[in-house]
Amino acid sequence: MQLDKIITNSINIFLIELNNSIIYNNLINLTRNKKIYRYFTDSDTFNDRLIIYLIHLSFFFVRFKSKNKKDFLQNFFDYSFRQIETSIREIGHGDVTVNKKMKEYINYFYFIVDKTKNWENSSFEDKIEIVKKILNIKNNSKDIVNYIDKYIIFLANNSLNSFSKSVLDVQI
Repeated sequence: MQLDKIITNSINIFLIELNNSIIYNNLINLTRNKKIYRYFTDSDTFNDRLIIYLIHLSFFFVRFKSKNKKDFLQNFFDYSFRQIETSIREIGHGDVTVNKKMKEYINYFYFIVDKTKNWENSSFEDKIEIVKKILNIKNNSKDIVNYIDKYIIFLANNSLNSFSKSVLDVQI
């Protein structure tokens, strides 16, 4: 009986991690879209990609947050930031730098969430100001607002389950 519980728990943990991995890869797929770099940044660095990922992630959480998905989303949040930490370590940073960068990225993520939580109720001009604050840019803010609005429509047209089935072929 005890062995059955252990096996069941192990299978559940594996399925949760697999599900998280698929969702994470779908959001990374969005982040790797070369077309959006012309709006967001002139370069293609780890930091630039991470910021674009955090923007996608923040709108993803805003779209799918609900009380009945809270545990699932917390688990996915943890998984996402573990993946970011792993990526920072793979670049070659040490423990002190990794901890410092993780704190910065988590704070930046919450900054994005805070600024965008009422995105859909904001005017186009307010959205432009939000984008300027998030990305600290002067140009392309209208294009970025249009991209984010299309991304929100994309999220609205897809269920959370659709993100966990396979890697989506995304054209936003």
